[in-house]
Amino acid sequence: MPALKKILIANRGEIACRVQRTAQNLGYRTVAVFSDADANALHVQMADEAVNIGPAPVQQSYLNIPAIIDAARRTGADAIHPGYGFLSENPGFALACQQAGIIFIGPSPEAIELMGSKRLSKLAMIKAGVPCIKGYQGSEQDDATLRREAERIGYPLMIKASAGGGGRGMRLVHSAAELLEQLRSARSEALHGFGSDELILEQALIDPRHVEVQVFGDQHGNLIYLGERDCSIQRRHQKIIEEAPCPAMTTELRQAMGEAALKAGRTVNYVGAGTVEFLLDAHGRFYFLEMNTRLQVEHPVTELITGLDLVAWQLHIAEGQPLPLRQEQVRLNGHAMEVRLYAEDPAQGFLPQTGRVEAWEPAIQGSVRIDHSLIEGQSVSPFYDPLLGKLIAHGATREEARRKLLRAVQDSVLLGVQSNQRLLANLLEHPQFISGEFSTGFIPTNFADHPCLHPHAPSADELAIAAVLYYQASAQAHPAPLAGWRNNASVPLHYRIGLEDQEWPVELHAEPGEPYRVQIGARTLELKVIQCDGRWATLQIDGIRQRHAYRLEAGQLWLFTRPGSLRLVDRTRALVSGQASVSSGTLKAPMDGAIVDVLVSEGSPVSKGQLLVVLEAMKMEHPLKSGIDGVLKRLQVRVGDQVKNRQILLEVE
Repeated sequence: MPALKKILIANRGEIACRVQRTAQNLGYRTVAVFSDADANALHVQMADEAVNIGPAPVQQSYLNIPAIIDAARRTGADAIHPGYGFLSENPGFALACQQAGIIFIGPSPEAIELMGSKRLSKLAMIKAGVPCIKGYQGSEQDDATLRREAERIGYPLMIKASAGGGGRGMRLVHSAAELLEQLRSARSEALHGFGSDELILEQALIDPRHVEVQVFGDQHGNLIYLGERDCSIQRRHQKIIEEAPCPAMTTELRQAMGEAALKAGRTVNYVGAGTVEFLLDAHGRFYFLEMNTRLQVEHPVTELITGLDLVAWQLHIAEGQPLPLRQEQVRLNGHAMEVRLYAEDPAQGFLPQTGRVEAWEPAIQGSVRIDHSLIEGQSVSPFYDPLLGKLIAHGATREEARRKLLRAVQDSVLLGVQSNQRLLANLLEHPQFISGEFSTGFIPTNFADHPCLHPHAPSADELAIAAVLYYQASAQAHPAPLAGWRNNASVPLHYRIGLEDQEWPVELHAEPGEPYRVQIGARTLELKVIQCDGRWATLQIDGIRQRHAYRLEAGQLWLFTRPGSLRLVDRTRALVSGQASVSSGTLKAPMDGAIVDVLVSEGSPVSKGQLLVVLEAMKMEHPLKSGIDGVLKRLQVRVGDQVKNRQILLEVE
């Protein structure tokens, strides 16, 4: 059996950190690889050795197979762990490792290739007798064939990138009129994301559960399953809450799905960690969705209910050791639940966000686990997936796990980057989620117009805290004897506090030796500062003591008030601007990214709602449309350009 000594992790972010923790605890040496953008990242700092493999774009770094193999050779690594995403399901990478004499910690290239193709894997599953949903998985990919097959399948249907995952290259089509545009968009996103524009079509099940089974195989022909996970809470076809066990599971259904998953794994002599995903309808019928030939993002919930370290299992199996358990020895204990913390703005259609992490203080208590790679001061760039980390909780019951997780979400301080923290808390508190009665349609059905999907307006308490912190900062800027002194202390101070395009007037009464009195509209608040050190402020508001994290610099205040943050600006001395027009002919980039398509030229007529430019950022395509009718006056970008947030792309007159 090969004895591993040094493991290179061909990934970044929280999964690279998570793999290193187990590897180092087991005594292995670790090697990190990093792009120029990740030179100071946590996974680099954790590693025994680290190698720069190229510029920030993934094609030149984390997808650069020769550079990664070379890094393994130079450092003497005898094995490579691919994590998830990037090259983890690339058969060419697994083969390159074999040819270089390096152990690939995962299944065979043949298994990856077959299961990595939604088209070929579905054909194999049909042949193996695994239940599959109606669809088209043929090799003919022209529009006419796909249109004809779509009519045969019926609407609504799903377009899926055959090589895809994570919701990329996936489109829900409700009618024939949408089909061609959605095919174009799915092909483009699939080609940029996975290097293949091959698609499949499937009948769209309305509001099923998304349930997956964790399987593990060794090199001696043993294959077992470790229970299931429910991953039904999704946005844009991407999971954001996962739990184990599935709330709707029965003993009989678990066995049937587990045996179907094993049947899928045996078709490719599966070795290592894998996940077989199913759609489960309301009548208990389940259908094969895909098989992921890697560790899943949500693997921690399985670890918490089984008491197993799945990364440790991967390493032992890569050394040729047999599975440590037989199927009948697998035990499920309690309940575990996980949420994914994303750098995104749910109020802007979940648009990914970039920025500098001003503060990060995860709320780790008891049986709460937080997998992340965040460091205060680091930048969240547009080059990679917006996943910041995962918060996971375990409890004796589902309700105990949910309650612990909710507190962890509410108490974890993140400042500097917009996130989905408020949405996560609202999802965990929703009565239907608490009851366990939900499906993949949960967010569209229950959160279509939920307040957490609209811009957050600061409360009176938040505005009062901001005004007092601005005043305190101004007062402390003077020498101690004069700090806070004014010759007209009885006259109130007037602030204008802004958030995005809005602002609110605040009146502050600051008299020596007295609590602050803050007037906001018709409400008056009494606020006393107990302690304030530039990171945390302990305040008493109308007799109730509170503690809030904050960062204040140059008039910009990041304030955390549970379960999320606000970026407020002091506009008291700013010139009052006129109201902006309702719609604008100036199209600006909503975030940092790359231009992957330009569909118009200067001088061409443009209609409101017309697709003009496609921006790719954080592995997703973002269609940018015109806000008005007119003529394209100026085009300032072309395909391949890297653009910055708020950069002007074009102007319509």
